[in-house]
Amino acid sequence: MTSQIVARLQLALAGALGGAALWAVIEASDRGWLGDYPSIVAASFVLTFFVGLLAMAGPLGLLRSAIRALALALAAAALLALTALRYAEANDVLNTPMPVLAGFVVATLPIPFLIAMAGSSWRDYPALFMEAWSVVLRYAAAAAFTGLVWLVIYLSDEILQIVGIDVIGRLLRHEIVPLMLTGGVMGLGMAVIYDLAELLSPYVVLRVFRLFVPVVLAVMAVFLIALPFRGLDGLVSGFSPAMLLLTMVAGGIALVSVAIDQTDAEATQSPIILRSTKGLAVVLPIIAALALWAIWLRVGDYGWTPERVFIALLATVGLGYGLVYAVSVLRGAGWMERIRQGNIKLALVGIVLAALWLTPLLNAERISAQNQLQRFLDGRTEIADLDSFAFQQWGKPGAAALAVLEVRAQQPGQEALADRLNGVRPDTSDQASLAAELAALMPVQPATATATRDLLLQASEIYQLEDWQRVCKTALENGKPACLMVVADLMPTLPGEEAMLFLERTPDYIEIAGLYLDDFGAVRYRSTSRTDGRLIDATEAAALLRAYQEAPPPLAPSRLNQLGTDDAGLIIVP
Repeated sequence: MTSQIVARLQLALAGALGGAALWAVIEASDRGWLGDYPSIVAASFVLTFFVGLLAMAGPLGLLRSAIRALALALAAAALLALTALRYAEANDVLNTPMPVLAGFVVATLPIPFLIAMAGSSWRDYPALFMEAWSVVLRYAAAAAFTGLVWLVIYLSDEILQIVGIDVIGRLLRHEIVPLMLTGGVMGLGMAVIYDLAELLSPYVVLRVFRLFVPVVLAVMAVFLIALPFRGLDGLVSGFSPAMLLLTMVAGGIALVSVAIDQTDAEATQSPIILRSTKGLAVVLPIIAALALWAIWLRVGDYGWTPERVFIALLATVGLGYGLVYAVSVLRGAGWMERIRQGNIKLALVGIVLAALWLTPLLNAERISAQNQLQRFLDGRTEIADLDSFAFQQWGKPGAAALAVLEVRAQQPGQEALADRLNGVRPDTSDQASLAAELAALMPVQPATATATRDLLLQASEIYQLEDWQRVCKTALENGKPACLMVVADLMPTLPGEEAMLFLERTPDYIEIAGLYLDDFGAVRYRSTSRTDGRLIDATEAAALLRAYQEAPPPLAPSRLNQLGTDDAGLIIVP
């Protein structure tokens, strides 16, 4: 038996053992042999150990990679154990994805450093660059191979069942078998792909990625040029713009690193891509700063949440990368090597920040709970906007903040707070009052259709009225409310009139909904579209909102017939 076959069998066996170990943790947890905290820590240890083992076994061998994977798994499991202590129930650590993402960074980002450390030096950039991309490529190819094997197993089972043979299906019903099979196939795939490293070199993929550098630079340039003309409202209106900008920053960081490669000799030699790389490096800090500003303004309006703390941290790291890249380029000759050395330092910073996220030193739940409590106590958050459910998701810090609010709710004159914490809805008199307040804010077309508008508002739910009121309190650039109700007989088969409600939630998101009363007098909420089936984009919707605010639109019949009669008819959905 050749050494190559032995290595493949060893990795396949290691992967199968990993699947069996994960099954054992799950089984022990289900049977109550392990509590919630030990189960989460054990699962984290098993996943980190075997992921690291398979990633490093190719270049280092099984024994040396096992030692390094063991140290990495112990560190990751210990950090996750610290995070789980923030919650009364350990499983609540999975309420949000941030602890998992931070744990993923801690478990994977050190792997290239551990491989390079076994060679020349952990600061050897060419080794770090190639090992990082090689690990990603090996796992991607091995995952594709594993998926293909499962497809063959599924098809084989289906074919055999035609002739009454259910041996594969019966075997897979044992929970340990799918996990061991997946791990074993993944390990085998990693070993085979490493043996074919010369044929599956990441160089080909990286060379293709370089072609995207001018494209991404052009998108960023157009964005920055259009931003002053379009206005900044879309940038600061919510959580998504910051995420989109950070996604572009992450893509830009990866593309710059790919373009400059391991050394100047292997970096791109194309004048177009080289200039585009420099331009992208200079633009990155501007995009990252805009993302950081967007989330900062969001925090100013609504306070901290764990998600916003996480995004702010990502934006800060992105800004750090952008500044290193831009300064390196602006300093002139040697800019590529400065970026490479900056990548090493910033990767270490990323690992440290991810580790800190999992420790009490950077407790996002505590930061968020204390901030939201203080915002309420000093009057920046109204009772109607107090999110008691969010506090319940923030573990022990959230529970402590809720305890303070509950004590306050027992004081005289705090009945509204007590109702809010207990989830009690206002009575009908409050609903009528809220509907009347909203009617005074919400314009209607035609102007004489106030009776229909008021009827629809009075039949709406409290949460809908509160939501619509928040939108209507926002002013457009023309000074008019960011909402409008257009009333007409839009559904002739129903008595009375119906309405379309326009809500400009952000400059890039204008909601248009159909409203009508059912047979029980309750408001029905329906989506809208063009008669040809096209969805209405934000630009069209914004233009319609402003045009209809000036004058009511004409009413015309829809060009649509059906086969059959009444509700039993058939139509072609446009």
